[in-house]
Amino acid sequence: MKNDIIANPNKIFPINGIDSVIYVKPTIKNPNILVGDFTYFSDKDFESHVTHHYDFYNDKLIIGKFCQIAKGVTFIMNGANHQMNAVSTFPFYIFEGFEQEVPPLKEMPLKGDTMIGNDVWIGENVTILAGTHIGNGVIIGANSVVGSNVLPYSIVGGNPAKLIRKRFDEDLIELMQQFQWWDKSIEEINSLIPLLSDSNLEKVKEMIRKRLLR
Repeated sequence: MKNDIIANPNKIFPINGIDSVIYVKPTIKNPNILVGDFTYFSDKDFESHVTHHYDFYNDKLIIGKFCQIAKGVTFIMNGANHQMNAVSTFPFYIFEGFEQEVPPLKEMPLKGDTMIGNDVWIGENVTILAGTHIGNGVIIGANSVVGSNVLPYSIVGGNPAKLIRKRFDEDLIELMQQFQWWDKSIEEINSLIPLLSDSNLEKVKEMIRKRLLR
């Protein structure tokens, strides 16, 4: 451990002297936002970046562990989707003075929960739309708009976001999916850092194979 400090996922400001980077999990108040340990946000007030998240939809934003979320990222939830199977898309039920109850959820274009895997890097000013599922190890380029599911260990970018390339070959992707380093203890993760930061991917494959056989 560095300077005898043990990594603490419940500490809001994890970098000494810097208040512009936070661990997200200890700041969350909304029970429909679930964030894993050590996921950080390069800004403040994460929940204000989760928009149109209305209680009556009961949709969830679920983010895994060790994700890296840059400044300006926005998660647009299902409440932004207007009813489209009627002649008007205007949401009368939201505004005072109009006599409309909230439409049954079956009438609304709900896309389900928004789910982000583990060890996902989301670049600045990315917008993630409702119901999107993003796999482990994904990298999303700055200013992208993501409205479709993204497979694990892919790099995507653009508006709409498109696949740029896979990060690794299928063999290494499958090994990483099995290895799930993010679920290990802090002590073991510390011991794995040389492996996780090694650019010799063939060596990494062999070392992960050996660990999976233990």
